[in-house]
Amino acid sequence: MDLSVVIVNYKSRKKTADCVRSVRSTDLVGFSYEIILVDNASGDGSGEALAKEFPDLKYLVSDRNLGMGGGNNLGADAASGEFLLILNPDTLLRTDSIRLMLEFLKNRTDVGLVGPKLIYPDGQLQYSCLRFPSLLMPFYRRTFIGKLAKKQLDKFMMLDYDHGSTKEVDWLMGSCMLIRRDLFVKLKGFDERFFMYFEDTDLCRRVWHSGQKVAYLPQAVVTHDHGRGSAENLWYLAPFTNKLSRVHIASWIKYSLKWKFN
Repeated sequence: MDLSVVIVNYKSRKKTADCVRSVRSTDLVGFSYEIILVDNASGDGSGEALAKEFPDLKYLVSDRNLGMGGGNNLGADAASGEFLLILNPDTLLRTDSIRLMLEFLKNRTDVGLVGPKLIYPDGQLQYSCLRFPSLLMPFYRRTFIGKLAKKQLDKFMMLDYDHGSTKEVDWLMGSCMLIRRDLFVKLKGFDERFFMYFEDTDLCRRVWHSGQKVAYLPQAVVTHDHGRGSAENLWYLAPFTNKLSRVHIASWIKYSLKWKFN
């Protein structure tokens, strides 16, 4: 088996179904692949409906919400492909996206993980390759202080890069990332201490520490219907009114402690 695609559903039947159809419509002639669908304790019937709609998929059910990293780890445990594609259900692939990433990893043995250019549904660029965050970066991004730290924010977002050429980068958003499965297993997958947020940053950092590289491949393009759920409220109210904001802050603290504030 060449490729295992892992998609984690949580109460998102339509988007997940569209994502599965998107994978099936890609050009994977000559590659063997499987799609593994994980229902992360949705509890709304969406998982069962998806299993009925796509009976030929590997379908796994978690009895509790494992978070982004944990849900993908569950799917990866059932994978048999040489390469593992972590794919959010709110993504849509272009016909050649997966093929380009697979061919890139097959040709670049020094790279362990690669990701595509992400765009919003309106075609605008999504800044999905970034530099490792400083201790205060989430604070800059969430508060008015960011207006005083534009230079640091621009550096973090890699605004000095045209996003049009292949580039080795610190880390990639976990919405769509292709990794060698043996490397994923060696690294013991996502660190499940991060329920959501920073699990992708942490994984990429461990890929670099393993001696492999992380690369951004803009020739492969994926649409990501991205919403910043943890940033919907005013920054000074968010920790009190938005559960995702509290999760984000908790992951920020865990990441900072794990990597000793570097």
